[in-house]
Amino acid sequence: MWLNDEQVTDLKLDQYQESLLSACPNHIVIDGLFNEAKLDDVMHILQQSPYWQTQQHTYSALYVDSAAWKNATAAQRFVQRDVWKRDAVSPNLAEEFLSFLRSDAFMSVLSRLFNVQLTDINVAEPEINTNYFRLASTDFVEQHADDSPGREVCMLLYLNKNWSNKKGGELSFIGNKDNQPITISPLYNRCVFFNPSSSGSEHWVEKLRFEDVDLYRFNVTSWYWRE
Repeated sequence: MWLNDEQVTDLKLDQYQESLLSACPNHIVIDGLFNEAKLDDVMHILQQSPYWQTQQHTYSALYVDSAAWKNATAAQRFVQRDVWKRDAVSPNLAEEFLSFLRSDAFMSVLSRLFNVQLTDINVAEPEINTNYFRLASTDFVEQHADDSPGREVCMLLYLNKNWSNKKGGELSFIGNKDNQPITISPLYNRCVFFNPSSSGSEHWVEKLRFEDVDLYRFNVTSWYWRE
């Protein structure tokens, strides 16, 4: 229902794995992985929903309150964005998709791709590790690493129709130190999977280059752990 079956054949998964392991950082970009008509329905919910709240992180503490954020210097701040309030809405298609991304069926695909057994058996609150985020023109995600102990896979799915490079918002990896950073445009139904412990995997989001206060950059972020 959710996956585009043509993108998850045995042949495709073998090709993805080969490409992932040879890249620095270990990453793969897959376009069209999901059923686009279903994603359109999800986006209708996200664009209409009032259930978003601001989330702010500093390098010394996650989920800081407004007082701590105000006292932090610009150099200490590394994330400001909106997060979807999953617990504030009734079950709907958007929530169903997030549940699918943590299902055994989907994690088995990722386990095959990364050649590691992924499971939520030892994850206390799996649902908080998969959610929708949006960035406005005043928001940002500065350079950071996602290499928590046991975390094997990071997934970013972009949900931005008619996105152009002039709007900014590309994902950038440090990559190989001998080369320029790797940049990836946040196009609709584009997935980036990467190993957060691999060399060059520190990353950030390029500054958004638009002034429209009603325009956002949407994505799903999901993290997965080994058994």
